[in-house]
Amino acid sequence: MTSDTSRTLADALTTGTVVLDGGMSNQLESAGHDLSDELWSARLLAERPEAIVEAHLGYFEAGADVAITSSYQATFEGFAKRGIPRERAAELLVLSVELAREAAQRAHAKGVTRPLWVAASVGPYGAMLADGSEYRGRYGLSIAELERFHRPRLEVLAAAAPDVLALETVPDTDEAQALLRAVRGLGVPAWLSYSVAGDRTRAGQPLEEAFALAADADEVIAVGVNCCAPEDVDGAVETAARVTGKPVVVYPNSGEAWDAQARAWSGRSSFTAEQVTGWERGGARLIGGCCRVGPVAIAGIAESLRG
Repeated sequence: MTSDTSRTLADALTTGTVVLDGGMSNQLESAGHDLSDELWSARLLAERPEAIVEAHLGYFEAGADVAITSSYQATFEGFAKRGIPRERAAELLVLSVELAREAAQRAHAKGVTRPLWVAASVGPYGAMLADGSEYRGRYGLSIAELERFHRPRLEVLAAAAPDVLALETVPDTDEAQALLRAVRGLGVPAWLSYSVAGDRTRAGQPLEEAFALAADADEVIAVGVNCCAPEDVDGAVETAARVTGKPVVVYPNSGEAWDAQARAWSGRSSFTAEQVTGWERGGARLIGGCCRVGPVAIAGIAESLRG
């Protein structure tokens, strides 16, 4: 059964707009942590959990209502490559939710009075591969195989009682179908968020087709896009709202481009807080930022939406 805060979050999406946090990795890197590792920010779950709490807290204090956990690249298979046994990997997945909860408690202790929620991040299969394939999809696996990959991690995260499961940066409809199957019966609501290029998924499917998969999924409380260019958001918001009738979730990158081979960002930021009012008018009810979007931008989003 979902918690009271989970139901309150779902209710909040029908009555107003909720502010998401920004990129976890840029927060950690700005604090001096080296993330050049296949586990990315998930490595710090074991090595520097306090750093993750501080990163979440920075976003709550900036105005975010929802913290997305550091479990994006945390998988049993990825941890196993580093010699971390399955039992310990499960503990680290649970810890990712607990650290975000702790940050919310600290924020409340420091005077933040609004409700704060935790979204457990569930990254795509390609994130575990750490080779950039999450931006391509089509891994050569069947939907059933992808479901078997995702379900154990989802079960552990759901048992940690987050307010919502963030099925994020999904590159294609095969993986979306697998995730929608895998969340059934877990008792925790979810949002489904694609990584897109223009009006298509990263794998090239039309967004109308991609969003339609979640239209009748009772577990899904919001559908949308993340880890994309800000310029791709407007059309996605309109399509997601029209096709599904559900609240829309959007949290694009800064506008800079990620070079998976060089493992570096290039270009300039094109993300502005002013863009969010148009997204909200189109039906977006969960709005934040992804890679390279930090607390300053989230503060601007919060001011635009609440002011």
